[in-house]
Formats: sequence, C-alpha cells, structure tokens
Amino acid sequence: MEHDHHHAAPDIPAGANTAKDPVCGMTVAVKPDGRHAEFQGETFHFCSEKCQSKFKADPWFYASGRAAGQKKAAPANVQYTCPMHPEIVRDAPGSCPICGMALEPMVPSDEPSEELTDFTRRMWISAAAAVPLIILTMGELVALSVRDWIGHQTASYLEFVLATPIILWAALPFFRRGWDSIVNRSPNMWTLISIGVAAAYLYSLVATFLPGVFPEQYRMGHGVGTYFEAAVVIVALVLVGQVLELRARERTGDAIRALLDLAPKTARRILPDGTEYDAPLENIMEGDRLRVRPGDAIPVDGTVIEGRSSLDESMLTGESMPVEKGPGDEVTGATINKNGSLVMEAGKVGSDTVLAQIVAMVSNARRSRAPIQGLADRVSAIFVPTVVVIAIVAFVVWLIFGPEPALVFAIASAVSVLIIACPCALGLATPISITTAAGRGAQAGVLIKDAEALERMAGVDTLIVDKTGTLTMGKPKLTDTVALGDVTETDLLSLAAALERGSEHPLAEAIVEGAEAQGAPRQEATDFDAVTGKGVQGRVGGRAVALGNAAMMREMGLDTAQAESKADTLRAEGKTAMFVALDGALVGIVAVADPIKESTAQAIRELHAQGLRVIMATGDNERTAQAVAGKLGIDEVRAGILPEAKKDLIDQLRRDGHKIAMAGDGVNDAPALAAADVGIAMGTGADVAMESAGITLLGGDLMGIVRARKLARATLRNIKQNLFFAFAYNALGV
Repeated sequence: MEHDHHHAAPDIPAGANTAKDPVCGMTVAVKPDGRHAEFQGETFHFCSEKCQSKFKADPWFYASGRAAGQKKAAPANVQYTCPMHPEIVRDAPGSCPICGMALEPMVPSDEPSEELTDFTRRMWISAAAAVPLIILTMGELVALSVRDWIGHQTASYLEFVLATPIILWAALPFFRRGWDSIVNRSPNMWTLISIGVAAAYLYSLVATFLPGVFPEQYRMGHGVGTYFEAAVVIVALVLVGQVLELRARERTGDAIRALLDLAPKTARRILPDGTEYDAPLENIMEGDRLRVRPGDAIPVDGTVIEGRSSLDESMLTGESMPVEKGPGDEVTGATINKNGSLVMEAGKVGSDTVLAQIVAMVSNARRSRAPIQGLADRVSAIFVPTVVVIAIVAFVVWLIFGPEPALVFAIASAVSVLIIACPCALGLATPISITTAAGRGAQAGVLIKDAEALERMAGVDTLIVDKTGTLTMGKPKLTDTVALGDVTETDLLSLAAALERGSEHPLAEAIVEGAEAQGAPRQEATDFDAVTGKGVQGRVGGRAVALGNAAMMREMGLDTAQAESKADTLRAEGKTAMFVALDGALVGIVAVADPIKESTAQAIRELHAQGLRVIMATGDNERTAQAVAGKLGIDEVRAGILPEAKKDLIDQLRRDGHKIAMAGDGVNDAPALAAADVGIAMGTGADVAMESAGITLLGGDLMGIVRARKLARATLRNIKQNLFFAFAYNALGV
C-alpha cells in the first residue's frame, strides 16, 4: 500500500525490536513510550500520530491486512485548471499561462478556497490603507484639510508609507500575472492593471523623493503632485472585484459539494464473526457486508442480500415515490433507506459509484469550454492591445497638447485608460454562466457532460427519440387478459404463467409478474417445450396447454378466426397478442406491451410548443411504432431501423442544415448519440449510451429534455448579455 503522508523514516538503533506500521507499512522501532494501540489482544506500533488515528478509526481493516492486500478506490490527485481557459490543467496550484488567473481545483473540496481567503485579506488591508490616503489627498473637498495641517512633504511621505505595502504585497499577484502575460505574449486584463498601477506608483515615488527632476512648470503649490492614492484605490477595487468573482466561482461549486455531501462519511461493516462497527467510507471495499439501518444513506453501490425496505431514490431519479428493495436488488450509494434494515454487499466503491460519476460529469461541465467562449477570447485579444495603443496615444496627445503640467496629465490620462479598460467581466462572462447552469442542471436531474452540449442544445430544431426505454418504460408489462369460452380470466392467466415460468423469453417475465400481481393461483408445468419463433407448450395439472402466435395455433389445427379481430385491435394499440389453448381448444388471449412513461406525452407536447420537430427512430415493427407515435402525437416514425441507419438519418438531417438532438438509452443508440449535435442519454440506460452523450437525464424522464433546452437557451441568452454589457462598459470607459 502506498505511504500516503510525508515524514522522515525513523532512525532505528541496531538490534532494536521493530514492528511494521499496519497503516503505511513502515518499519518502526518498538518503544514502551512509542505510539501504539491494542486490538484483539495484539499490540500495533505506528510511525506517526496520523497513522495511529487512522488505525483507531478502523482497527479491523488494518489489523486484518486488507489495507495492504487490496487496492481500494483512493481519491485521485487534485488537479488544477483555469476558470477562463479550461484546457490548461496542472498538478499544482499556480497561474494560468494564458490569462494569469489563479488556477482552481477541478473538483471543489469541502475546504474554503485558499485563494479566496488570501484575496479577502489583501482586499481588507488595501481598503484600510485607501481610506486615509483618500482623506490625505481629497480631504479638503469635505473640509478636512489634513495636508495643510501636517504639511505637503510630510503628507507625501505618509502616503508613501501607506501605499508601499499595498503595491509591493497586496498587488503582487497582479504584477506576477501581468508579467506572465507579457512573457507569454498574451496581453490581458492583468497587463493593463500592472502597467497602470506601476506607472502611478513609480511616478509618485519620483515626485516624492526626487521632485527636483521635474521642471518648475510641473510643480503645484507645495511640490509635485503624487498619485499614491490612485494606485492603492485601483488595487483595492480590483481586489473587491476578484473577491466577488471568487465567491461566484465558489458558489458554482456548491452543487458538486452538495452531491459530495450526499454520501455518508461512514458505513456499518459486518465482520465474518457477526460483529458490526462503523468504518470510514474510504476503507470500504468491494465484497464487504454492510448494514444499512432505517434513515441511513446507502454508503456505496451494491446488492441487497438480507432484509426488505423502501428507498428514497430521488437523488438518482428525481422521483419522490419510495422504491421497494429486497434480496438480489441493486441499490445506489447516497439513496436513503426509509423503514427496514438491510444487509448489502458492496459492489462499486470510490470513484466507480454512480454518485462519483455524477460528480465527475458535473465537474467536467464546470471546466469545459463552450464554442461561444471563443467570442469572448477574440474580443479580449483585440481589446487589450487596442487599449494599450489608446493609452499611448492619450499619453502623447496630453504631453504635446495638454495644459501644464502636461506630463502629470499625460500619465494620469494613460493610467485612466489602462485601468477603466480592465476586461475582468468580459473574460468571465461565459464560464460563470456555464458553471452555474451545470450546477442547476445537476440539481434538476439533467447532467451536462460538456459546455458545448449546453451551447448547442439552445439551437436544436429536431429531436430524434428511440422508442424502447426512452419513450417507454423499456420493460414489457402484462396489459390485457381476454377469456374466450368457459375459462375465467384468472384461470387463463394462471395457465399462461405456469407455462411461461419455464421460458427465457423477455415477454414471459411480464406474464409471470402480471399473474402474481393479480393474485392468479400458482401452478407448475411439466413436459415444457419451447417452439422457436412461435410459442411454448406443456402440461399444467395434467392438461395440455399451449401459448403462442397464430401460426402455432394453426399448426395445432385450431381456428383463430373468432379471436383474430380482438387480437388485431390489441396489435393496433402496439401490444403483442398471444393465444392460449387448453386441451386442443382456443380459450383466450394475453397481451403484453412496453408501457409509455407517464411524463412522455406532456414532454412531447412541450417540445412541440418550443418549436421542435420530433422523430421516432426505432428497431421495433412499424405497427407498434405507429401505435406509440399516434398516442403521443409524434410527427414522423422511422421503424425497423438498425443502429447504423439511425446514424445515417442524423447525418442526412445535419447535411440538410438541421440541428439535431438524439435521445436514447441503449448500446444500439450510442453511434447516433455520438453523431448528433447533442446526444441525450437516459440515466436508466446503458453506460455506453451515457459515455456517448453530452447530456444525461438521471431519471430517464423526457421532461428532462424540456428542462435542458430551457436551461440551455437561458444560459446562452445570459452569456450574450454578459458579453454585451462587459464589452459596452469597457468600451464606454475607454
């Protein structure tokens, strides 16, 4: 196991008794007064207090050797990225080589931002220095002639004392970023601020200590004017802006922190001898048996092995209705156990859990780059050099044509141009909107994998939807039982279920579950035989029973004409109708269908209201597809098409100039999801589908598409507003 903390290896005297630290594996000298702990009659020795604390939190885990013998999902090393240039990724904190902005962790931690803490401190100290500086220089405007009381030279020295720590310490991050921008030939806001503040401070420094270098005409009443207060006020105001932006960026990580907080900090491990204790979540491994008490959150993804309970899975699906769970059922970490006690086996732990994947997706969206970001970058790239040129022109014009003292006015004008043009808002207009949208989307069950998907979603005009698992539940259900002759519906269902218990056909499970749900008597079948492509037959209670399609009935010599009209009606509704025969006579029909999700019809109506064209593309037959489309009011149907044909359909529509979103849930939808402008995967579907899509709907609910499109359009509108106002303000200021 890796030694995950840093300290020097202890010096062990020759011949001394040694022991192995069970936490980190280091060899340590056994000392009577050394760090040690007792567990199950054995004494363990430790190299540091940190290892001792870890052991005491979970002694069985370390004493049993599991820590060294198995690899648990350790947290990934923290990486840092630039909020304005997400392609910049570093292993350590620092400044962005493009814009100079401080890099931030990719996944927010529970700890407060060090940069925010540091900049807040710098802001308050700068503000504290700015107040007396303003009083010293402008006090006479409010009848506080401090400069007259203490004398001009003393006032200048006092200004120097107040301003110097602010310029050399509080403004230091700005100068570093400004220098980086010059070295990297990427002029940006820090270039402007650095030049402006440095110009004001250096001019004032010369004016204070070497006033004689200025010609007589540059002197005012008591000497050469200084601009210490301008430099400090600029630094203080920029720091205020930085603190506000850092707080905004901190808030955009709140959704991720809230997701991280859903997981419990400990899990109740059951040992082989039956004893139980609370172990740190990071020590839980695949195969561990865990108890989940009523009211507790499920610690990791896994399978129920004992007990029954209802779970609140709203974190995963957005649905408030509890879901019943029993032995064999899969459970998801961070969902809430409502009433019963469960024993589960840990399946996926650490970064493999559903919750960890959700966090990773939201985190990726936070730092991904929308195409519209290019507009902000292009504007900044032109704007900054232009401003520098304008500042130089202003300096030259004031120096040549300005009133005396021209140099003072020239420098002041150039500094004013450089500072007012600061493009902070311009550069952050897009990232803040994107990160906020990603966080809000996650809370609404819409996971945005990358910002490009969000930006493209706003322009989508056509939605292609898969049928099974997207429009429908994806699992067949028994819908109709039609008795013909003397057999009751309950008896008919009992016979059908008895035969289907031996079948592996997908529809068989629907009939068996339907019979159990309706309380049909359970019977067993013998002499079971599956007739491929036609049906099943056998004996139930000593009587010959068959269940299958019309072709099977005809082979048995049965006339299905009397039942065909009813079967056709069922088929027209998108259902699969199967005939049941008893002792050579037709006795009924059972029908199975994949039911439409409750919210699908409303979602289609709202998408139509937003002006979207909706096309169903399915591998199912034309009749079933048309039946579903008819119920939902879908515009077009492409039935019986293979995965490649779905992709070809998307390619053709894109060539025709349409912006396409594709919604699907299966492996067969993956090529189409990747080909579309925006791929939308059902969170209830296959992993491959989710990997191929830019947006995932956690609950598999099509209303999520409505929410995603509204969110995308609002976000794009907000980005354009931000860019306009940021650019307009800077341009107007210049």
